[in-house]
Amino acid sequence: MIVKKRGEVKVVEWGNGTSHRFLLEADGMGFTVCHTVVRAGTKSRLQYRNHLEACYCIAGRGSVVTADGAVTHEITPGVLYALNEHDAHFLIAAPDTDLDLISIFNPPLHGNETHELDADEFSEY
Repeated sequence: MIVKKRGEVKVVEWGNGTSHRFLLEADGMGFTVCHTVVRAGTKSRLQYRNHLEACYCIAGRGSVVTADGAVTHEITPGVLYALNEHDAHFLIAAPDTDLDLISIFNPPLHGNETHELDADEFSEY
């Protein structure tokens, strides 16, 4: 059995927030579980070419937008979105509140992955 407390896990500054990484590849579960905080007022250009990701909102609000900007999904507590096709997307936190997500990655993360958000292309890992 694996039991971890938030204050005991690896915390990574991923680019526009923090990621508390509860389960990683080394834990042998076959997936990663993170508590991801997206800083208020930020916009992140993301794509996971090597992982599938699902995010469940537990606090705050924001939106996830398709890469072409054609579709916007509002994210509020109780909403889940899943990037089932390695979808390039924009993750946007509301200007006045952080966006708190529980993020699941498959296959699992190693633990030190971060984003290059200054690039003109979608950041990936």
